Amino acid sequence: MKRQSTVKMMTPKTQGPTIASAMEYVLRELGEDPSRDGLLRTPERAEKALRFLTSGYTTDIAKIVNGALFDVEYDEMVIVKDIEFYSLCEHHMLPFLGRVHVAYLPAGRVLGLSKIPRIVDAFARRLQVQERLTAQIAQAIEDITTPKGVGVVCEAQHFCMMMRGVEKQESETVTSTMLGAFRNQRETRNEFLSLIRHSALRP
Repeated sequence: MKRQSTVKMMTPKTQGPTIASAMEYVLRELGEDPSRDGLLRTPERAEKALRFLTSGYTTDIAKIVNGALFDVEYDEMVIVKDIEFYSLCEHHMLPFLGRVHVAYLPAGRVLGLSKIPRIVDAFARRLQVQERLTAQIAQAIEDITTPKGVGVVCEAQHFCMMMRGVEKQESETVTSTMLGAFRNQRETRNEFLSLIRHSALRP
């Protein structure tokens, strides 16, 4: 006989542990006993973790920037590399993690350096695919700074490939988005890739 779900379907505005109650149901479906000591508070912990890992949906990019744009006469490349990140694959809700390298060519304005990793986190803390994550970071930097060009390279390992499926532990995925001068000028693009090569393109 088919089991009846004990999870109440609630609207997002309804108060109550909606994710926690769903997780309790999942545990039962997996053959576990949510009332045993080790799992007694697991549904609540899982809800708290998932809300944090997807907090990027409610992050306001304008509040991250918070006016940290400065008029500076500087027209050379600005690079912030090796920005660590973690995200959740939207296909299996398993983690993928790695590093992002961001560069832009200022056009009279520069962005406070600490804001770039915060922008990365804002987009990483959502259900994602690596290709979209890379493009969203690049587009945000372009929208905020209106530079001559933006380059973003993302390298990551995906647990959906490591823990299941093909189960390849050493595979790494590299994606890039090039806008403006980084797309149109080979020299600019090559300079960026050369400066990050020791970390982004490991032998």
